Amino acid sequence: MQRSIWLGVSLLAATVPVLAAQTSCDKVKADIQQKIIGNGVAESGFSLTIVPNDQADQPDAQVVGHCANDTQKILYTRTSSGNSQASSTATQDGTPAEPQ
Repeated sequence: MQRSIWLGVSLLAATVPVLAAQTSCDKVKADIQQKIIGNGVAESGFSLTIVPNDQADQPDAQVVGHCANDTQKILYTRTSSGNSQASSTATQDGTPAEPQ
C-alpha cells in the first residue's frame, strides 16, 4: 500500500513541471513586458512573442528572455505605432544634418 502511494506521488511530481511550462513562459513574458513599460516604452510600441529556440532567429527581433527550461525564447519587436523620434538629427557641432 505504501509503495503505491509513493508511486502516485512521484508520478504527480513528474507531471507538474510539464503543466507549469506554459504558465511559466506567460509569467516570464508578463514580467519582461512590465519592465519594458516601466522603462518608458509605450505598450503599443512593441510586441513580445514566445517561439521555439529554432525559430528565434528572426529579422528585426531581439531575444529578451527564455523559458520552459530554455526550450523557448521571448522575442522583442518594435512596432510602428510606438514613440518614434523625429528624423531630424543633429551633427556633433549642433547644426541640423542635411537629408541625403
